[in-house]
Amino acid sequence: MGRWICPACDREFGSAHQAHLCVPGCTVDEVFSGRPPYQRAAYDRIIEHLKTLGPVHEDAVTVGVFLKADRKLAEVRPKARSLLLYLILPRVITGPLVGRAERIAAGRFGHYVKLTDPAQVDAQVKAWLTEAYDVAEER
Repeated sequence: MGRWICPACDREFGSAHQAHLCVPGCTVDEVFSGRPPYQRAAYDRIIEHLKTLGPVHEDAVTVGVFLKADRKLAEVRPKARSLLLYLILPRVITGPLVGRAERIAAGRFGHYVKLTDPAQVDAQVKAWLTEAYDVAEER
């Protein structure tokens, strides 16, 4: 995984001079500080699964954590009543946890997955995470 570190915000990206909003990074612990414990537990299950697939960069900022292989594959954002998992996939998915999907580029769709319990990071969600990882990893 070749990475570029922005000299202005000290965050890592997949390509040199990648367009981004320069905001200061923080730690994953800071993202989940003061949040309900189930949110961190669900995040831990997500990242644990992704790390079985290969290298994952956790780009933590105040609004959440951007998860990246060679490019971004997901975002995890703590909300007032849930943990939002925003997945980037090459197709539209549906299911009880999927709120909506949006086309973000040719062959790329963003999906809003609402998690309220760590147990919801189940075989189905892990399969979606695996698919997102595979698409984000350049081969």
